[in-house]
Amino acid sequence: MRVQENSLTAYLGELREGLPLSREGACQLLRCPDDELPALLTAALQLKQRFRPGVITYSRKVFIPLTNLCRDYCGYCTFRRDPGEPGAHTMTPDQVMEVARAGEKLGCTEALFSLGDKPELVFPEMRATLRHLGYNSTLQYLEAMCERVLRETTLLPHPNPGLLSAEWITRLAAVSPSMGLMLETTNTALLAPGAAHDNAPDKVPAKRLRTIEEAGKQSVPFTTGLLIGIGETPEDRVDTLLAIREMHRRYGHIQEVIVQNFRVKPGIPMRDWPEPTQGEMLRTVAVARLLMPEVNLQAPPNLSAPYYDELLDAGINDWGGVSPLTPDFINPERPWPHLEQLKARTESRGYILRQRLPVYPEFLAPLTSRAGLLAEKVHAAADREGYAGRGRAA
Repeated sequence: MRVQENSLTAYLGELREGLPLSREGACQLLRCPDDELPALLTAALQLKQRFRPGVITYSRKVFIPLTNLCRDYCGYCTFRRDPGEPGAHTMTPDQVMEVARAGEKLGCTEALFSLGDKPELVFPEMRATLRHLGYNSTLQYLEAMCERVLRETTLLPHPNPGLLSAEWITRLAAVSPSMGLMLETTNTALLAPGAAHDNAPDKVPAKRLRTIEEAGKQSVPFTTGLLIGIGETPEDRVDTLLAIREMHRRYGHIQEVIVQNFRVKPGIPMRDWPEPTQGEMLRTVAVARLLMPEVNLQAPPNLSAPYYDELLDAGINDWGGVSPLTPDFINPERPWPHLEQLKARTESRGYILRQRLPVYPEFLAPLTSRAGLLAEKVHAAADREGYAGRGRAA
């Protein structure tokens, strides 16, 4: 049934009873007027409570920016650098381990590796750095650091290295229980000159979908999501969510869908771009829940502060990675909330806050049933329910 053929309230009632949400219906819900937004949020929250009741999770992590050299020039990014620019860096192994060990002391269980996509392909300085460190590629260096963190600490690596071949998914899956790649959008028009993904060859949607699909073929627990407010339309947002849903229906490996909102930063090409409103964010989260009622749905709290607890009303069940040690290097001007505040805000809405591992509980069994170091480390890190082990702070 199309939305315009019935009242929105009646349509949402049918969705709650199991009516599949169509693309047309999702697009109309994203454009619903403010006076109908509460009904949309109520429907999404009821589905969240049916499929993901009671608990809101987060991952206590350290953020390890292995290198911020990158061959992509996204219009919204302050993380990436060219060699020689102020702030350009590639971490040494000792620096990686220093951060990991400090996080371990603070009860972290995740080492989130973020890095530019294959910078050695365009920067001879990165090739020289890798030769000095003893590696042939950035991915080989990442693999070695994941393995070392896994072997020498209690942290579990979660790499976000960009596009990956089937071989590299296999290799990284041997040293990390999960990995991620934001799809961001399926709109190829954003690759045009002056658009958000101009001069960003690794942001071609088909290439990113290929990586996500290959991870599915290998049954790798995978985190992905969409970035809203970078020039896409509401229809593009729905199409991105539908592409993710199709991958999950086919392979069952999407452990988490992130709805992330663009935030303006000084010095970026998109510094005068309008940010998505809180209402747009709530609508997108709610529609994501209605399209994929069973998935883990996350929205970063620091990007919606100070009103991030409103996201709970739209149907999220996860806050993502929150660090007691390292900043959000992708959005350094947006500090994470203190964990005690996050707990208080979550509990005030009637939920229990639980610390999870970088891999979600329902994806643990295939990992722990294997032999080897990764299985041993995952098993040791998890409690009986699959969350972060006993004795760790909430």
